[in-house]
Amino acid sequence: MDDRDLEQANRSLDSIRRSIVEMKAIESERATIEPVSSVKRSKRASWRDSWARRPYWLVPLFLYVSTWLTTTFVGFLCYGSGSFASGLLFSAPLMTILTCHELGHFLQNKRYGIDTTLPYFIPLPIPPLGTFGAIIKMKSAVPSLRALFDVGVSGPLAGLVLTLFFLVVGVANSSLVPMSTETPPEGTLVFGEPLIFQWVAKLLLGYDPSVHSLLMHPIAVAAWVGILLTTLNLFPIGQLDGGHVFYALTRKYAAICSYVLFGCAVLGVVFFRLWNWSLLLILLYFFGLRHPRTMRDEQSLGWGRTVLGWATLAFIVIGFTARPLSVQ
Repeated sequence: MDDRDLEQANRSLDSIRRSIVEMKAIESERATIEPVSSVKRSKRASWRDSWARRPYWLVPLFLYVSTWLTTTFVGFLCYGSGSFASGLLFSAPLMTILTCHELGHFLQNKRYGIDTTLPYFIPLPIPPLGTFGAIIKMKSAVPSLRALFDVGVSGPLAGLVLTLFFLVVGVANSSLVPMSTETPPEGTLVFGEPLIFQWVAKLLLGYDPSVHSLLMHPIAVAAWVGILLTTLNLFPIGQLDGGHVFYALTRKYAAICSYVLFGCAVLGVVFFRLWNWSLLLILLYFFGLRHPRTMRDEQSLGWGRTVLGWATLAFIVIGFTARPLSVQ
């Protein structure tokens, strides 16, 4: 190879080097000028990753604080005297009842090693309740009938103790007025009175619904809501608290009774035109009417739990009212 050939070879190598440098520069420009859609997808993926790494308590805490706000707002709007403090007279007792109810479930789940979520409270920023209560989701199988019974019964009992306390305090601070022959103002809320409410009002104030009208203190209204939510939870259908207790008590008969009771409830709503219960029945149907089995379905509850279970379910008789709320 002579000098001319070497020179030509060097020029060829230089050309190849320049081509490689130019290709790297083009690739670098392509990397820095990404399509807008790719950038958006990347941001969305980053947002999803951040949300997936959020603290597990963040959403439950947000819903809990929101429910305090919505119940206080409803108390201020409907049951107080136009002040923040009067709104708290409704929200504080009600949220205390609901919190103790959910803690009863949560602590029993922890006691038996059942994997569960924190309580998810359901805010409702419109009258007359301010909340739909709360739910806890069990993420693992229940180890035994006794565990299922204790988890199911602990929430209603914990909430019911405080409900009765606030009922006494609230009714004692309420007042009676003679039954008026005049039609109440349009838009007046009329509360259906379960037997337990009437008994306490009669004992403390001498209340007679045929003679008196009861002007309820905000604490009494909170207790009334506590009675309503506890009673609804105790119905032995599906995976309501009452469904847990009823399954632990009856086992193989629970599904049949759940379907029969649900069918009777549907007929009652249609026959008596109680359309306000329609949404609850729809939710119960989609959540499921059959209770799942536990890992040890053959376990005996013992007479103590059996008596307590039937006594707790019997509260439905004195706590339920078919027309809880009506508007004049």
